[in-house]
Amino acid sequence: MADRLYLDHAATTPMRPVARQALTDALTRWANPSSPHHEGRVARAALEDARTRVRSAYGWKGECIFTSGATEAIQIALARGDSEGCLVSSVEHDAVLRAATKADRLAVGGDGLVDLAALDVKLAEIGEEPLVAVQWGNNETGVLQPLAAIAERVHARSGLLVVDAAQMPVGWDDGDLPVDHADMIAVSGHKRGGPPGIGALFVRDLAHLRPSGGQERGYRGGTENVPGAIAFAAALCAPEDIEGMAELRAMLDQGVEAAGGTVIARASPRNPAIGSYRMPGTSAAAQLIRFDMAGIAVSAGAACSSGSMRPSHVLAQMGIDSAAAGEVVRVSFGLDTSEEDVERFVEQWSAIAHATRDAPTPDLGPTLA
Repeated sequence: MADRLYLDHAATTPMRPVARQALTDALTRWANPSSPHHEGRVARAALEDARTRVRSAYGWKGECIFTSGATEAIQIALARGDSEGCLVSSVEHDAVLRAATKADRLAVGGDGLVDLAALDVKLAEIGEEPLVAVQWGNNETGVLQPLAAIAERVHARSGLLVVDAAQMPVGWDDGDLPVDHADMIAVSGHKRGGPPGIGALFVRDLAHLRPSGGQERGYRGGTENVPGAIAFAAALCAPEDIEGMAELRAMLDQGVEAAGGTVIARASPRNPAIGSYRMPGTSAAAQLIRFDMAGIAVSAGAACSSGSMRPSHVLAQMGIDSAAAGEVVRVSFGLDTSEEDVERFVEQWSAIAHATRDAPTPDLGPTLA
């Protein structure tokens, strides 16, 4: 059997060697950074160094609160952000929707982009100081939201913009960055080559976030994960190859279309590392099994929901009917994804699609007039 090909990096990506080494080293010598003795002070210095490096890697000039991951960062921002009302886009990650069950939902168009006219209406209904949560790039389709336009509207009403940027590659620079527009940003270690169990909430002004007591300057309880923070910082040591991923994704888009597939949100601005593709006539569940048997790992929607194979709320909100949505899989790239990997995937995609089209129609016997 050929070597396994992993194309599910949006769910999690393997740790970078430099992060693994940093984690191993830190685990052998860490101490509680809240302790006043020498070992504790050394750990505190290491934690603060990691904090500075993580902020610098993302170009963030505000505060950085280490968390257990992007999910906890989102929960902190939405539960304790200073606001008079909450809006979230209808295509947010489940972590946002679970943390904001009472929030109004913002509609998106068939392109996956937030309807700015609808946003204006919702903001007028709430009034002043709203809290609005919008992803940088969707975790299923890769669609990038117009953060500058959204932030302008939110800030005009003295509101706060929270951005889930867990899927954002380090080194991204398209002129519409969360760091330029958001008031709070959630990031994740294991999505960027760091270990699981570590993430961060970037906060522009702590005055807009209610403290809860405990560690992290009183904004998060529990002993700080110093080894995880050090490894997270190490994983961000070099920018990701954005242009290279964009070329690979364009190659993948073309290959899937040539084989009769459909690219979801083809004309929308998208994260170059994520693509969603429909194979008409073949369920996503069947595709996942066949790809897996061929040694290729992909997913159907978000990792947290693909295990249950429940319908994608993202595709539904984009107006894609349930039958078509049930034929969509997600492909996502990592640091080591190559042209050969894309070619192998497209070859297998074509084989599965042709097998479905060429399958004989079952004989159901005579029918009653």
